[in-house]
Amino acid sequence: MDDIDLNLLPALDALLSEGSVTGAARRLGLSASAMSRTLARLRTATGDPLLVRAGRGLVPTPRARELAGRVRDLAREAKAVLSPRRDALDLPTLDRTFTLRASEGFLAVFAAPLVSAVSAAAPGTRLRFAPKPVKDAAALRDGEIDLEVGVLGDAPPEIRATLLFRDRYVGAVHAGHPLITAEVTAARYAASRHVVVSRRGEAEGPVDEALADLGLRRQIVAVVPGFPDALAIARRTDLVAQVTRSSFHAVGGAALADGLVAFDLPVETPEIAISLSWHPRFEADPAHRWLRGVVMATCRG
Repeated sequence: MDDIDLNLLPALDALLSEGSVTGAARRLGLSASAMSRTLARLRTATGDPLLVRAGRGLVPTPRARELAGRVRDLAREAKAVLSPRRDALDLPTLDRTFTLRASEGFLAVFAAPLVSAVSAAAPGTRLRFAPKPVKDAAALRDGEIDLEVGVLGDAPPEIRATLLFRDRYVGAVHAGHPLITAEVTAARYAASRHVVVSRRGEAEGPVDEALADLGLRRQIVAVVPGFPDALAIARRTDLVAQVTRSSFHAVGGAALADGLVAFDLPVETPEIAISLSWHPRFEADPAHRWLRGVVMATCRG
């Protein structure tokens, strides 16, 4: 197998189709002498003369006639394999399952509009939302998930990514909370009791670092895995929830109806960059490219 030169396949197809060294050379943009040398190599490779002289022209041998159809099909197939894909994506007939890994907070905001947008364009397409316990690119590498949404972190260099949107932390309390009866200063904020969100169970983060710079420390009473959990606690207790702006707005009218109020934190914290990541194996896949566009349009909209 190592001795087979597949570059000879287009030359063999041209020779058998044209029945002439000159015609095959013209078809492939080669000189007649180069095509003659290629014919010699083909004769050695196949163990057959392929084209033999008859008068002033060449005629195919029985072996050449036998190969002609197969060679033509093989040459076309090889060209199709090694050419860019041009078939149009037919969304109404697309039958495929995509797996997206995202946080609970992201799903609370975007899962419903994503499902609606995908179902409207490609009703045979299914979205499977996987939990996001840790930051690990192995699932992208292994093809277990198609897309990942979240803070990019230390992703391997081959992973493709694009920024979806920027988020920030806000505070959330019930409408009658004493904290919001006056200006929310850093001191008054730190003096309150708090519920924070962490999938890893880590209580302190950027807000605590900013408070520490002011010589302040807050009392964290509860650590929960998701923003909806923190908002539910804030709704029923005097704890101050630290949530993202997007997660609070996901609750929308229900939050306001239940008396939840969001406020800007009295300390500066870095913005949270939420990105969409995928493995380069899917970079040129038409269906995957379409789904990435839907996710980007939904989030940025």
